[in-house]
Amino acid sequence: MSTPSPPLAEIDDLSLDLVQRQTFGFFWEGAHPISGLARDRQKTTGDPDNDLIAIGGSGFGVMAIIVAVERGWVSRADAVNRLGTMLSCLERTPRYHGMFPHFINGRTGETIRFSRRDDGGDVVESALLFQGLLCARQYFDKNIASERDLRTRMNHLWLEAEWNWYRRDGGNQLYWHWSPNHGWAMNSRICGWNEGLLAYVLAAGAPDYGIDADVYHDGFASGPAFRNGRSYHGIELPLGMNYGGPLFIAHYAFCGLDPRGLTDRHAEYWQQNVSHTRINYEHCVRNPHGHTGYGPDCWGLTSSHGPKGYVAHAPDKDIGVITPSAALSSFPYAPNEAMRALRYFLAKRHRIWGRFGFVDAFSESRNWYARTYLAINQGPIVIMIENFRSGLLWSLFMSAPEVRAGLSKLGFTSPHL
Repeated sequence: MSTPSPPLAEIDDLSLDLVQRQTFGFFWEGAHPISGLARDRQKTTGDPDNDLIAIGGSGFGVMAIIVAVERGWVSRADAVNRLGTMLSCLERTPRYHGMFPHFINGRTGETIRFSRRDDGGDVVESALLFQGLLCARQYFDKNIASERDLRTRMNHLWLEAEWNWYRRDGGNQLYWHWSPNHGWAMNSRICGWNEGLLAYVLAAGAPDYGIDADVYHDGFASGPAFRNGRSYHGIELPLGMNYGGPLFIAHYAFCGLDPRGLTDRHAEYWQQNVSHTRINYEHCVRNPHGHTGYGPDCWGLTSSHGPKGYVAHAPDKDIGVITPSAALSSFPYAPNEAMRALRYFLAKRHRIWGRFGFVDAFSESRNWYARTYLAINQGPIVIMIENFRSGLLWSLFMSAPEVRAGLSKLGFTSPHL
């Protein structure tokens, strides 16, 4: 593999342990009390008075549980029991041609609509869930009844996902949503450079309801929103929007997909993610808007809560809000810069640290500090730090035969293939 991780000082290693383990609590102690799935959000004090479960966040939760077993924070048997509880809810959740909705009720499994017309299947959220389930299927590989049962149940959910249905009548791209009440009314194509890459890889590798390679090349990897090729702060960005957009694009799909040496006809994905991260970092260091606190020790713009609600923070949409997940989930791409940020965040623990690690976001300019945690930001912190330290989730996901088949079908090369 390329780009080996640099050695860490002992105190830095202990800091990573602390942050990973505290953040993991969101998915263990902070999980829904009945289903065990990941709440969409949590508060710094007390649990929310709702049953809102995030499907994509639950996929990250499954991966965080694997890390917890490997690190010795929970026993393997307790993890198997928790995963079994989570599967029981997922199995009774209405699915839409095999795809899960964005949100469900953690008590009943019923769909909770995300917006007026978004009350059916969500392909990208489902892909994030399946990313976690496939990692767990590969990890819990013992020939004992409890783990065999887990694998069987995970395979059942995975094999029922009708990826080809979401081509919308055989079209040459995947669509994000379908609803039994509103059909294709959302009309959201999964194209351009975004976290939807994961959905195309899984769809290509699905044994029963797969897609052809042209759906990826002519659908996802097409149009003006895919290629970039321009330079920002002297750093060339192969793909995506101006300045790279929110940093989660370099994290969500790559919690499982190993970008080291991953290439296809369109890009070299390690270069893409490193460039995206460096541009985000450099913007915060240069701090063109003069936001308080920004600098080499305090950086990272991605989608998160803000003083006026949820915002896709990015260099070209910078309102002075730092999201710890942006820097901390970037350890594989910028380890020295991420470590500086981690040390700084820990030094500010009295304002931004709590029962489940660092809060979602903060703005020193506005003296605003979130009192919430979001599943989709907490999960990548645990996972991507672990990928930096050991490559665990990358190894598991890339070992799945369906993932290898999907990547091969789409023309990718990787040291895992």
